[in-house]
Amino acid sequence: MTDKAPEGYRPCVGLALFNAEGLVFVGRRADKTKREHVAPGHAWQMPQGGIDAGETPLEAARRELAEETNVTSVELLGEAPGWLAYDLPVDIGKEAWKGRWRGQAQKWFAFRLTGSEDEINILTPAGGHKPEFDAWRWARLAETPELIIPFKQDVYRQVARHFAPFADAAERRR
Repeated sequence: MTDKAPEGYRPCVGLALFNAEGLVFVGRRADKTKREHVAPGHAWQMPQGGIDAGETPLEAARRELAEETNVTSVELLGEAPGWLAYDLPVDIGKEAWKGRWRGQAQKWFAFRLTGSEDEINILTPAGGHKPEFDAWRWARLAETPELIIPFKQDVYRQVARHFAPFADAAERRR
């Protein structure tokens, strides 16, 4: 990686996968027992995950997309500037990561699905990975902050602001 995540934050990626109508993929978390993933009424999110050693953030984003959705037919639209970070509530951080990280810092990427929607397969992800999601749907980018667990909402608001031009451009093409 060329620039490091802020000290104390787990380096991760997040991605907005747009369809031709300018809507984004959101998945409903399969494991609803972990408080770092869901809260009542807030179990939907865009794909995200950690950056492996020796991997660039863009490589991690493409890998996470394939692992969580099976999608590989994409075009890179853009990257949000800098790292977008959130803090885990202290009690959840102690439980989830044994206090190792105070939260996650994410590099966010926007992709457009260039293949068929049939490529999406959340139940048998690539590489034999355990499914992250048990349902999925297309959503308006602007509504995603209300779908995600509350402590991640500010990051999602920033993502929605940065990537709004991609949703708007698709809307204008319709």
